[in-house]
Amino acid sequence: MPEPVRVIAEAGVNHDGSLDLALALVDAAASAGADTVKFQTFRPEALAARSAPKAEYQRRHTNAEESQYDMLRRLALDDAAHHALVARCRERGIRFLSSAFDLESLRLLADTLGLPEIKIGSGELTNAPLLLATAASGKHVILSTGMAVMAEVREALAVLAFGYTRREANPAPAALAAAFDSSAGQEALRRHVTLLHCTTEYPAPFEDVNLRAMTALAETFGLPVGLSDHTPGIVAPVAAVALGAVVIEKHLTLDRSMKGPDHAASLDPAGMAALVTAVRQASLALGDGHKSPRPSESKNIAIARKSLVAARAIRRGENFTETNIAAKRPGTGLSPMRWWDALGRPAPRDFAPDEAIEF
Repeated sequence: MPEPVRVIAEAGVNHDGSLDLALALVDAAASAGADTVKFQTFRPEALAARSAPKAEYQRRHTNAEESQYDMLRRLALDDAAHHALVARCRERGIRFLSSAFDLESLRLLADTLGLPEIKIGSGELTNAPLLLATAASGKHVILSTGMAVMAEVREALAVLAFGYTRREANPAPAALAAAFDSSAGQEALRRHVTLLHCTTEYPAPFEDVNLRAMTALAETFGLPVGLSDHTPGIVAPVAAVALGAVVIEKHLTLDRSMKGPDHAASLDPAGMAALVTAVRQASLALGDGHKSPRPSESKNIAIARKSLVAARAIRRGENFTETNIAAKRPGTGLSPMRWWDALGRPAPRDFAPDEAIEF
């Protein structure tokens, strides 16, 4: 059987800058059965210029007069909070993960906290210095690809391949391309990188989800793929599992009515529990791909299938014909697939009506 699909509960910034809420999100993710709970690690001054505008969805769900920089300052968690979250995750038996948005935040996650993997969000797909430093750390990478075309995904993977295999200080475009094309680079990517298809809108319209692009990512780059989902409900993640996703990431909030940029596009704890159940069931339902009777149905073969039987009394020596034999349940005798083999044969003995035919 394939490996179970990994469910990442994206707490993100739904803690609204409160450590108590962040810890409660860890508890909610663990109770819902998620494998991982993910946060966002950033230094506001390194992430956004003071003049950077908010996205439309951010203006819609926060104070429209507040700048993006001021919003980020309000939502950032300090180093001590990260240590507390890692400890709570350890207590609850759930993996801690966070997205790095700048080099100092990457060092906190990779070096200070010693995380084995780093999430790179869609907005950082073109942040070459961050990609290079993340790969140079040797960590596994989950790379979201929202807003991107295939060429941009390839460029990002080239930077990662270079960081995993070469480590020169100032990589030139030709060196990046060579790293991506090299057998060592491709092996490093297969070993370390998972790609997530994503539609960067909150909530994302179903007509813009384009799940087949996830399949195209897998076919183009030969890497494991998944979905970072922003649609309402759980339909898209379940469909993604059916298409081969190995990771599902979905926003989690304690209350969808809370004021904040991502609450409205998140699942509440009950919704997250429903998602986990649906993903687990969909993953099980995929099976191993071999067409054969499954254990639960084998007992029904004899009951549901048919056998050749006498349609009426047949005397010894009388030929079997289309009028004196029939196919009826149970399927414990000769298969009706031998119908034409039976026709014209003489009955070896007398047969009562409905008695199984033999010859």
